[in-house]
Amino acid sequence: MKKIDVFNHIWPTAFYDALIETVGKMSGITSRSGMVPMMTSLDRRFEVMDMFGPDYVQILSLASPPLEAIAGPDRALELSRIGSDSMAELCQKYPDRFPGFIGTAPMNNMDACIEECRRAMDDLGALGMQIFTNINGDPVDLAKYGPFFDYMAKTGKPVWMHPARTMSFSDYQNEDRSEYEIWWTFGWPYETSAAMARMVFSGFFDKYPGLNVITHHAGGMVPYFEGRVGPGWDQMGARTTDRDLKPLLTALKRPHLDYFKSFHADTATFGSRKAIEHAIEFFGEDRVLFASDSPFDPEGGPTYIRETIRIIEEMDITDALRRKLFQGNAEKLLGLKL
Repeated sequence: MKKIDVFNHIWPTAFYDALIETVGKMSGITSRSGMVPMMTSLDRRFEVMDMFGPDYVQILSLASPPLEAIAGPDRALELSRIGSDSMAELCQKYPDRFPGFIGTAPMNNMDACIEECRRAMDDLGALGMQIFTNINGDPVDLAKYGPFFDYMAKTGKPVWMHPARTMSFSDYQNEDRSEYEIWWTFGWPYETSAAMARMVFSGFFDKYPGLNVITHHAGGMVPYFEGRVGPGWDQMGARTTDRDLKPLLTALKRPHLDYFKSFHADTATFGSRKAIEHAIEFFGEDRVLFASDSPFDPEGGPTYIRETIRIIEEMDITDALRRKLFQGNAEKLLGLKL
């Protein structure tokens, strides 16, 4: 069976050059990405992919940083276009390795965003669009971003949601930065979970029927905290005295926990078998897709791929479910035929 890696990252040459031109000297996580050979070297990427045989294929997506965090509206649009153009070119040149790519939506340029999404998907063949869990500090459920989600719901193509947080988001109120990379280890799963909650309680799945959102890292914290998310939030409003939150739950057409289960999740969990098992139990066997988060691992590529494949292959599940995780769910959701 094919192993379709739906959430791994690349900086094609044209995009990488434009990124350097935009940010100048790299810093933080962008610097880390630039030091990973597989991010920019096709030779190294192919070398790593060959370790897993011809059935291992990758859906390409740009790596952090979010475009709106590093550029104004016009430049973010330009970077989005360069990224989509260059990834589409790679998919056309190497279809056996890259059966598709994900565009990145320039969310700080809503005047042009929808047309760019249309161009990426309709003209270039993008399988969907990537956004981040906050839009340069904004929550994703602000009304000004609604047209993007409305458009994506109508297309039926998924939104990949990648976490975004830097060390400037402190761990404690009286500090001005996060220490020990807590912003990444715990901050990113929290970012994903918070964005999911904002979507649910803002009524996204009622307002935008058909919206498909793929959450990174097995749905963040949500599956593990199912009790707090479900029965715990049944008591919404009981802990808040400055406003009445109870109507939020009654305004939803279904129980709020059902909406959390409406997301999709990937298996990019850095080798955590339990996290993958939790994701399957929570979201259901039809909503979990194989992904490795390559090349962000100690070896710059193969470790996370190898460990994620090993876990899925060794799990006590049926062969039918294993096939869904590796291939079937991606084919169905993304419209692929491999």
